[in-house]
Amino acid sequence: MLKREGKVRPYMKTLDGGWGWMVVFHFFLVNVFVMGMTKTFAIFFVVFQEEFEGTSEQTGWIGSIMSSLRFSAGPLVAVICDIIGEKTASILGAFLVTGGYLISSWATSIPFLCVTMGFLPGLGSAFLYQVAAVVTTKYFKKRLALSTAIARSGMGLTFLIAPFTKVLIDLYDWTGALILFGAITLHLVPSSMLLRPIHIKSERNSDIKDKSSSLSASGPEAACETETSCCNEIQESAIRDNTMQDGQPGISLTVSQNQNEEFNNEPNRNRLFRKTHEESYGEKSILWSCKQKLFDFSLLKNPFFYIFTWSFLLSQLAYFIPTFHLVARAKTLGINIMDASYLVSVAGIIETVSQIISGWVADQNWIKKYHYHKSYLILCGITNLLAPFATTFPLLMTYTIFFAIFSGGYLALILPVLVDLSGNSMVHRFLGLASFFAGMAVLSGPPLAGWLYDYTQTYTGSFYFSGICYLLSSVSLFFVPLAERWKNSLIRKREDCNQVRA
Repeated sequence: MLKREGKVRPYMKTLDGGWGWMVVFHFFLVNVFVMGMTKTFAIFFVVFQEEFEGTSEQTGWIGSIMSSLRFSAGPLVAVICDIIGEKTASILGAFLVTGGYLISSWATSIPFLCVTMGFLPGLGSAFLYQVAAVVTTKYFKKRLALSTAIARSGMGLTFLIAPFTKVLIDLYDWTGALILFGAITLHLVPSSMLLRPIHIKSERNSDIKDKSSSLSASGPEAACETETSCCNEIQESAIRDNTMQDGQPGISLTVSQNQNEEFNNEPNRNRLFRKTHEESYGEKSILWSCKQKLFDFSLLKNPFFYIFTWSFLLSQLAYFIPTFHLVARAKTLGINIMDASYLVSVAGIIETVSQIISGWVADQNWIKKYHYHKSYLILCGITNLLAPFATTFPLLMTYTIFFAIFSGGYLALILPVLVDLSGNSMVHRFLGLASFFAGMAVLSGPPLAGWLYDYTQTYTGSFYFSGICYLLSSVSLFFVPLAERWKNSLIRKREDCNQVRA
């Protein structure tokens, strides 16, 4: 973002506070208004199934599209943020979510809702969530787990949103409830203004700055020559990329030589001409870099990417199945839907407290964060495998409490574990590409669980499936020590090569 670089405030180290808490506040609101309302889809699931007389598999596609797009649109969000900036991208996401809820109030069929309540809010939540998560990692390092836990605890406020949703549906029908939800999510537009850009200077950037200052100190002629050579290199590379596509490689040399002569011999007369061309080359270079980032698969060579993606993919697939089918499961057991909504409320309260405690414990660095993450995933798997034995309201409440404790624990650590495995400089790409693959799996999760119910006429198979996915998601984290040894061996080889060259 060449036009926005001047507005970015440079710092020598991560703030771990300050304005970062305002970013956390926005992240908190995103989790309340967007993620919390996504979890209340379990209530709309029953309403839509009765209103449009659809099967569980058909109705499940609405929630699966909504939840999967929040992940699978990750690479697109990373590119859009490079073009229009993170703040603008967040505002765009707020409008998409709001528009989706408003248009859904005129829905006449399940396919209509798949677009208006599935695609639009899903794409908007991808912009809102990923932007807020990445900006938070720029402001926090030592307190990253705690700040993320506080922000994600907003998702746990479904203990207020779930009964509120049921009351709105009873008073204004599901159409009026969706209109009010659209008006509420519109508040994310002003809160997106809190995303102040920040840039942390690395040692490499400071070295470059020192070198440039020493060049300028040696005299204006040397600085001019350096600037000229850099400008020519950028121009030559941009022209070469364009001309090679047209099959005319010889033009690049002629144009660059002519521009070099004009730059050195007639600087004042051709200044406006050069400025116009430099701007066009800059725009082309930005578009070319965006294309490279969109189709950049270099992370596929990184073992840490496979470790995180495998765990992230299966854990998110498993999480949404009991979330969407908890109320429906209670209804099949003869439990009143109003009482079943309290299950969602209790889960929200427990999950909120669990995330904050989990984040604080992880920031103490007693052990590595991925060990906590791995343990929570295993416990979530065991809990869901035992869920079919909960056939009464007290037992179902017991399952809800334990699942909320363990799921809140690992949800608070997703972003800190990502930063530890990827390195802070690759968070946008790492999260975007991993989310893309996770979104593909999440897309099939609720419909598959719905198909299991249609086939077996019970939701026990869905919870078994969720538990197995949780256990499998923890397997890849056992390979982190092997990946660390691989990384250390590469570092040693590079050091040996540098010593040989020296």
